[in-house]
Amino acid sequence: MPNQHSLSIVIVAKNEERNIAECIASASFADEVLVLDSGSSDATVHLAKTAGARIIETDWPGYGPQVARGFSLASSEWVLSLDADERISPLLRDEIMTAIRNGRHNGLRIPRLSEFCGRFIRHGGWYPDYTLRLGRRSESSFTDHFLHAHMTVNGSIGHLKQCIIHYSYPNMHDVLEKLDRYSSGHARDMQTSGKTGNVYKAVLHGLVAFLRTYFARLGFLDGQHGLMLAIYNAEYTYYKYIKLMFLSKPPTKPNFRF
Repeated sequence: MPNQHSLSIVIVAKNEERNIAECIASASFADEVLVLDSGSSDATVHLAKTAGARIIETDWPGYGPQVARGFSLASSEWVLSLDADERISPLLRDEIMTAIRNGRHNGLRIPRLSEFCGRFIRHGGWYPDYTLRLGRRSESSFTDHFLHAHMTVNGSIGHLKQCIIHYSYPNMHDVLEKLDRYSSGHARDMQTSGKTGNVYKAVLHGLVAFLRTYFARLGFLDGQHGLMLAIYNAEYTYYKYIKLMFLSKPPTKPNFRF
């Protein structure tokens, strides 16, 4: 039986050689760092092993099922889910260990401070961005959504004050790559839940996403980066509905007459 104060940190990764060493270093205070690698073709596995993590090489069933798999393989009483582009600061580390020792809750929400093209964003709905990441393993699970999966915990849930540092979009290459990948994954989840898409929904929801990010959630206070983020959210929303439309009703091949 694991120590009641022990902690495993689960990281799911693929081709994360840019991030994995620093991520593991920030998590090294835990009793176990478990990396689930889904077929990396770069140095991710080598760097993770060198950094002292326990490696599980596996397939990619989707984000939620992969994290759930990591939880089931963890050996500690407590489990924290961490993405490769996230870091745990020394202040957050201390707060996590204090909360585990106190044991007043079965789960803990942690705020995130996220980067967008070289600036940390504090408005537009991105901060404090509380996310449930830490819980007793016996009381915790992850939903099976392909992209936007989330942790669930039986029992009381508390809140920490210190932030996970999230290097989410360091440059425009990452912005465009994630725009495509995330909109595809979200469209897939929407289709599974029975939703449908069309051009009119795409335009309307995209416009609403821009107005909500830039005005209702005060994105304009982040200057030009706030405007960039609002446009990104509008594009992301537009494309996920367009992709959902094609998933629901694949386009027919046009007939040409000569």
